[in-house]
This record gives sequence, structure tokens and C-alpha cells, in this order.
Amino acid sequence: MRRIWMWIFFAVFLMLGGCGRGEEPAEVPDDGEYLIYYANSDMTRLVPHLYEAEAAEGDALVEELMDQFIHVPQDLDSQTALSDKVAYVGSRQEGQVLYVYFDMNYTTMKSDQEILCRAALTRTLTQIEGVDYISIYCGDQPLMDSQGNPVGVLSAGDFVYNVSNVNAYEKTEITLYFTDETGEKLVPERREVVHNINTSLEQLIVEQLIAGPGQEGSYPTLPSDCKILSISVTDNVCYINFDSAFLNTVLAVNDYVPIYSIVDSLSEGTAITRVQIMVNGSQDVMFRESISLNTTFERSQDYITGNPEAPQE
Repeated sequence: MRRIWMWIFFAVFLMLGGCGRGEEPAEVPDDGEYLIYYANSDMTRLVPHLYEAEAAEGDALVEELMDQFIHVPQDLDSQTALSDKVAYVGSRQEGQVLYVYFDMNYTTMKSDQEILCRAALTRTLTQIEGVDYISIYCGDQPLMDSQGNPVGVLSAGDFVYNVSNVNAYEKTEITLYFTDETGEKLVPERREVVHNINTSLEQLIVEQLIAGPGQEGSYPTLPSDCKILSISVTDNVCYINFDSAFLNTVLAVNDYVPIYSIVDSLSEGTAITRVQIMVNGSQDVMFRESISLNTTFERSQDYITGNPEAPQE
């Protein structure tokens, strides 16, 4: 696992001065109110402004907030963080993830403005009930980092107001295992993720698995509406507690594929040797009526594509 500390300017840009002092705004949104995040006149920090929405939910609410995000009211001394050369195309939601689409001009934004725009979009749209993450697309392709890897999903927790330490953010390269088109084998996907250092590596990995794959030929292994209730590590054993959505059997994959998608992803390049999976705090659960979770699972190469010793289904 290779970790690369973010540039100092990244921390500076994310010292989001909502009240001019790098703190959260004093206003607490009531029901139907949202904070729209704009950039200041110097394009160096974000400035939130309270907005009362007409739409209550769904696509209409997303479109209304995006319209406010792009078109800044004339009486505000702020500007949109999105370049005026970029066209917003639309959005769609799958589970907890809202996919936001722009044209290819999004990739032409300078890196400092793009990071600021990324933070503004995330903090604005994840206020919508049921939207925990956003994923930015340029054309029909996911947003890529400077090394050509998908940026992946973004949550509000990735962008905080007070950054007292220039190392508050880091880039982490992780390997995730999703399934192939047959649903029988696991395929690796290398991904570079920008995240807050307060987010544990284990939680980051599982959150990225839930968000789904970003490369062609890979398919989800976990339900998109699955939630992590808790996650911890003791003596190289990772304990994960999911909500009941983990037991969703809609995905057309081999029974063991979701299990080893988690186990092999967590044990890749970390000290984790075993994983205990629970549902709503209980390990006395049968997964897909065939696999007892009342055990710990060790890393296995059996389901990884290309392994000559993998079982033939």
C-alpha cells in the first residue's frame, strides 16, 4: 500500500472559510433548507449560503440545487466553483450514490479549481436525504486523477472546515476486488482515493466496495444501499458490522464472491489476516442461506481471476 501526502495547497484550499474564520456557518438549515457552497471572489475557499428549496425530494431537488450551484444570485459576493466552460449534463442515483454528469470540459479545469469544485459539489449534494456519496463523471467516464485512476466516490466527511494540519488529507492507493461478468470470479481494480486521515483505511476500503467498480468489465459485489454500522481492528482481525441490506440477494454472483471481495480487498497490502462479518451486531447469521457468518474468513486466492488453482464452477 502506497500512501502519498497531498500537496500543501490542497489543505489550504480546503480550509473552507464559511464564516471567514474557517468554521462551519452559524446557520443551521431547517427542513427544506440547504447550504449551497460557492467559491469566494479569489477562488481560494468555499462560502456557504442558505437556500430554501421548493422541491422536496428526488430528481427535482437535485436539479434545483444544481441550478443554484451553477447560477449564483447577483446579491452574493461569490462565484460558482464550476468553470463557465463546463456544462452540467444531468444526474442519476443508485442507492446512496448520486452520479453527477458534466461534459468533457470538466477535465480542462485547473487542478486547484477542480478540487474546490469537487468539495463544493460534495458538501452541497450530500445534504440531500439518502445521498451519502457523489461520483463525478466527465462525459460517460468517471473522473480520473492525475495518474489515470478513478477518483471514486466522495462523501462530505472528505472535506472539512478546519484543517489545522497540512497532512489532514492524503491520497491512498488501494486494490479492490469486484466480480467479473460471470459473477464467479474476482477481478482487481487499483484505485487512488483522496480522503481525510481520520477515516480508517478499513472503512475507506469497504465504502469504496459499496460504491462499486469504476473500470469496464467489473461488476458490484455488495448492495449499493448497504451501510457500515461499525468497523474496527483488533489483533489483525477486522470486525465489520453491516445493516441488514448486506443480506440483499439481488446481485447475481457466486455466494462466496461478496465475502471474499471484502476479505481480499481488506487484506491486500495491510496487516489484516482475518475478517469477521456481522449483521446488525450479530454473527449468528446465514448469508444467502449457505454461508455461516459465525466464523472469521481468511484471505483466499481461490476466486481471483487468473489463479490456476481457483475452483471451477
